Amino acid sequence: MKRSLFILSIFAIGFATSCKSDKKDSAPADEPTEINEPSGNEQVTSNEPKVLTITLEAKSGSNATGTAVFTEMNGKVKMVAELTGLKEGKHAIHLHEKSDCSASDGTSTGGHWNPTNQPHGQWGSPEGYHKGDIGNMNADANGNAIITIETNEWCIGCGDPNKDILGKAVIVHEGVDDFVTQPTGNAGGRVSCGGIIE
Repeated sequence: MKRSLFILSIFAIGFATSCKSDKKDSAPADEPTEINEPSGNEQVTSNEPKVLTITLEAKSGSNATGTAVFTEMNGKVKMVAELTGLKEGKHAIHLHEKSDCSASDGTSTGGHWNPTNQPHGQWGSPEGYHKGDIGNMNADANGNAIITIETNEWCIGCGDPNKDILGKAVIVHEGVDDFVTQPTGNAGGRVSCGGIIE
């Protein structure tokens, strides 16, 4: 009998120890978990690029359609615009004031985007240029054209009125920007339009 009690005691001690060690290994579900959140003084940065793709639709009876892809990373915005259906030759491309492409001739987008009140000119000109003065793109014999620009003078949704391209529009013109005529560069009608919206 004593021997049976002794074996039972050892078994009970072993069982209690086992339960105790199980409790140490897994915390109860309602126990709070420590989360390190930013204090508000730290700046949270992301290395992920911000990408925005817009569709360019034909205007003024043209067949010019395409896309513009804006990618923001490391403080710079890169735009790659590709179009088809253009007439062979050079065509001006600008950012305009409003993302409203509702007018059949694209005039609902307003004038060139010029938040710093500069004269119209070639991008980077020391005499001045609009933040929307991208330049000219060359369409081949099949009507295809592509242009790329990268700048730290734009941002996507940063809220800075001198840099933020959200709410603006990409306009492709029928003619060439001469970089001289004020305030448009004498680029002719608007043949394609795409509002820059998220």
